[in-house]
Amino acid sequence: MAEKNSKKSVSSLFSSIFGKESSHHRQRLSEMGPALNFAIFAAAIGVIWIGFKDLEKYVRCAVPVSEKIGLLEIINPPWWINEQLKWKIYEAATANGEDLRLDEDSARTVQQNLERSLAWLTQIKVQTTSRNIRISGNWRRPIAFVEVDNERFYLDTDMVVLDFVEIQHLPIVKIEGISAIERIPVVGTKMDQADLKEAVAILARLDRRDSFDRKSKRLLYEISRLDIRNFNGRKSSTKPHIVLYATDDTEIIWGAELDKWHRHLEVKDELKIARLYSYYSQKGTLLGGVKYINLRDPQEKILLPIDRY
Repeated sequence: MAEKNSKKSVSSLFSSIFGKESSHHRQRLSEMGPALNFAIFAAAIGVIWIGFKDLEKYVRCAVPVSEKIGLLEIINPPWWINEQLKWKIYEAATANGEDLRLDEDSARTVQQNLERSLAWLTQIKVQTTSRNIRISGNWRRPIAFVEVDNERFYLDTDMVVLDFVEIQHLPIVKIEGISAIERIPVVGTKMDQADLKEAVAILARLDRRDSFDRKSKRLLYEISRLDIRNFNGRKSSTKPHIVLYATDDTEIIWGAELDKWHRHLEVKDELKIARLYSYYSQKGTLLGGVKYINLRDPQEKILLPIDRY
C-alpha cells in the first residue's frame, strides 16, 4: 500500500511538471518509482547538508570575536580599562574578524594590527603560549577631552590623539575655547596647536602634583573644564588668559601661560599650584566655598579667596 502511494505521488509530481501524461509515461514512471524516490530523497539530503554548511559558515562569521577573545590576554591592564576599551583592543588585534592561531605568525599579525590601528598602547609586545596570545605594552592615559564640530577625542600628556571611548573613572578635563582646527586630527598622531599644548601642559603639572599624595582624593576629579579662549590675551589684554572651572562652576583663575608669569606681574607657576593645593588641603574640596579662587595675584597669604556671599 505504501509503495502504491509512493508511486502515485511520484507520478503526480512529474505530471505537474510535464502536463498530462500518456499511458506510456505512466507505465515508465511506475517502473521508475522506487529509483526516483531514492534520487529525490538523496537530493533532499544534499540540499539540507549544503544548508547546514552555509549555516556553519554564517555562525563562524557572525560570532568570531567571542571565540577570539578567549585567545587574547591583556597583561597588566591599568585599573581604568573598561569593557568598551577592551573590545576595541580585541577588534584591532583581530583586524575585525581575522582568524587567529596559536603560533608565531599569528603573534606577528596581532602585533602589526595593534601598532597600525590602536593608539592606546605603545611599545607593544605580543607572545603566544600553549593557551593564548598575550598582549602587553605601555598604556596612554587620557588627561584632556576635546570636542570640535561634533567630533570627540582625547589627548594624553604627550599630545597624542586618542579615539573617544566612554571612561567613567578618570579625571579627564574638557578643554574649551580652542582656536579653529583646520583638520580633525588622525588618531595616534600628535597635535601641535599652541593653545591646546598650553592647556595640556597645565593639566599635566596638576596631574603630577596629584600623584604625590596617593592617600587623598585627586584634585583633578573636581576640575571639569579648562578655558583657553583668551590664550595669549587674544580676546582681552586685561582678563585672565587661562581659567579652570570646578565641577560646580567655581572659577579658578590661573592667569598667564606657563613661564610667562613675570610678564604679567603674577606669581610663579609653582606658587600657583601650591596655593591651589593648599586651599584644597585645608577645605577638603574646591566646591561650594567661594565665588572664585585667585591663583595669579602676588600676595603674602597662601590664598585669599572671595567669599561667595
